[in-house]
Amino acid sequence: MEISEFTPWIVFGVITVMLWALFNFFSSDKSRATERLEELRDPTLRSSDKAADRQATVNMLSKAAPALSKALEPKSDLEKDALKVRLANAGFNSPSAPQLFLATKVGLGLVCLLVGSAFGLLKWGMNMDGLTAMSIAGAVGFYGPEIWLFVVRRARMDSVFLSLPDALDLLVVCVEAGLGLDAAMRKVAEELADSAPDTCYEFSLCNMQLQMGRRRKEVLHDLGIRAGVDDMKALAAILIQAEKFGSSIAKALRTQSDSMRVRRTQMAEERAQKASVKMMIPMVLFIFPGVFVVLVGPAAIMMLENLLND
Repeated sequence: MEISEFTPWIVFGVITVMLWALFNFFSSDKSRATERLEELRDPTLRSSDKAADRQATVNMLSKAAPALSKALEPKSDLEKDALKVRLANAGFNSPSAPQLFLATKVGLGLVCLLVGSAFGLLKWGMNMDGLTAMSIAGAVGFYGPEIWLFVVRRARMDSVFLSLPDALDLLVVCVEAGLGLDAAMRKVAEELADSAPDTCYEFSLCNMQLQMGRRRKEVLHDLGIRAGVDDMKALAAILIQAEKFGSSIAKALRTQSDSMRVRRTQMAEERAQKASVKMMIPMVLFIFPGVFVVLVGPAAIMMLENLLND
């Protein structure tokens, strides 16, 4: 037997050993005896097997994240801020979220590269088809988190965009009833927690930051950046200006609510006008052929019969 027949298995074994070595390197260094001694000293550390496995996985990922994400870590502050904003728009506000996201890209890319190389080498060997399968699998694993982040980010922004008018109307009612802005935001977060969870989460986070002592201007500015929705940014800007110049917050909210309602009406009318144009494509592809067959089919059959009889 030639050595070329064993080449795919050799490459697969080398990659598997490398990944196993990396897994052992980033795994916990504590032995089971050490963990048992710590549990005897502190009984609160005892937990179920699933919780222990989950905690071990989290510890391993936290330890591996800095090393895996180092290659993709943004070089400039502008790139770091852009990544943080994208993750915040998707609802991930943790300080370690960018590092974990980049580590996930690298880790998933390596895993998919391993799977693709094994499949390609075992099926086609060391040729162009095998290398193509390996490259495609690695690209899917590397860019998969980016696609997932785009989908989650877009879905969350749409959720905030659609639920913001109701939240703003309730906020206007609360402020005009005599509540302060903090109490009104807290009330909105409580009342709309089920129907608008993303918007209520942003308001709750703002309340928590205000209670921690942050300046209202910074909190409102971060609210607009985290949401990523133009209407939320406009709302934050109006509230900042109202606080700066001492004007009535109720009037500012009422004005923003009216303008938002007009904008929603205009967008609905625009989509209604576009509907007739968009319906032309399915009508031409699916409806007109059926109508054409029904109307012209009998006449075509009669013409063919006459031609054949003649």
